[in-house]
Amino acid sequence: MSTLRLAAAVLLLSAPLAACGGSGDDKLAHQVEKAADSRADQLEQRADDLKDQAEQVRKTGEKRADAIDAADLNTHAISPEQKAAIVNDQAPAVR
Repeated sequence: MSTLRLAAAVLLLSAPLAACGGSGDDKLAHQVEKAADSRADQLEQRADDLKDQAEQVRKTGEKRADAIDAADLNTHAISPEQKAAIVNDQAPAVR
């Protein structure tokens, strides 16, 4: 009978401990953290991609500006609509 009582005592004492620090909540917490890290990594990658794209836009703008300066365009002969199209990258800067 003492073995049965010992087993029952162990069971009664271990039940509250299982509720406090069980591996179920640790696993869930780990999954939440891992998912958040994954989303953060994706955001950082998108930010890096956007940074690269922004740098390319700047380089293209500089090249277009240099081409306009080198061509010595007669801007008085260009309509405001044509100028706007050139500025907005909807028309070639130099033909």
